[in-house]
Amino acid sequence: MSASIPTMPPQSFDDYRTYITSLLQEDVANLLAHVSLPHPLGQACEYAMTGSGKRVRPLLAASAFLTVHLGSTSDKPLAKTLLSQAPPSSALMAEGQPLNSACRRAMVAVELLHAYSLVHDDLPCMDDDDLRRGRPTCHIAFDEATALLAGDVLQTLSFEILSMHVAGFEPIEPKCSLQLIQTFAPRARRMVNGQMLDLNAEQRFVSQADLEAIHRDKTGALIEAATLMGGISANATSAQLDALQSFAANIGLAFQVQDDILDVTASTDMLGKPAGSDQKLDKSTYVKLMGVEAANDYAKQLFETGKAAIVTTFGPNNALIALADWLWHRQK
Repeated sequence: MSASIPTMPPQSFDDYRTYITSLLQEDVANLLAHVSLPHPLGQACEYAMTGSGKRVRPLLAASAFLTVHLGSTSDKPLAKTLLSQAPPSSALMAEGQPLNSACRRAMVAVELLHAYSLVHDDLPCMDDDDLRRGRPTCHIAFDEATALLAGDVLQTLSFEILSMHVAGFEPIEPKCSLQLIQTFAPRARRMVNGQMLDLNAEQRFVSQADLEAIHRDKTGALIEAATLMGGISANATSAQLDALQSFAANIGLAFQVQDDILDVTASTDMLGKPAGSDQKLDKSTYVKLMGVEAANDYAKQLFETGKAAIVTTFGPNNALIALADWLWHRQK
């Protein structure tokens, strides 16, 4: 991809990310209040859904929605367009609100599922980590049984939010709800497939092809779901969904390659989770297979390929390109 493609200025993207994150936080709070979980399950779920996470998957859903919805005709910087709208309010689709109910439900769904996977990944029977997002992991802050159940209920809520009536959420069209669930469910299953394959690959050598098969499911499947669900919420055409799928498949793999690199190059303080955990568990990684420099080159190639699919279909000035550039420069 040519370096001349215009990108959103970093400060503008930070504003945009803050705005989208604030919508997500409001919607998660509405949902958890609506379902009224018993103590300490509700508190554990709230704990798992807060903190300093990047919120990449909700950002992907929102950015895909906006990329399809705004198209390539707007000549205004995206962040300026968004931030000129009404601020977040308790009612979805308030006047001037740029995201519709389907997109905001999709944002919540993918973050719920992601949070569930992290809570379970951190358990002693899995990766046995005691730090996540700079805080004690859920089973340390509460206990193992509560953390296990918190993960369980976060997973079920991720499907409920795509169809249920919740105070503070505008209704969703049944046809759209079905399409979102049909997109989300198989990719949720693929994420778990990938986790099993990842465990199976510990303490043994796997080829690059096998490693990519693991991570297209473990990491890439939910990134695909987020991106496609955002497009579906904006009534994307089949051709547009194909472009979103190509983007997501490449970005999802690149994201995992980056994680493998950061595990050996960043500190625990930077990551907000234990550095070197892949080596501790003798996991199969791109760094182990290629070395840091070659893995970084591979990640860059994947980013360029993913961006090309979006530029060809939607042009260069859109939220997904801005998000991809932000992800390329991330340090955690």
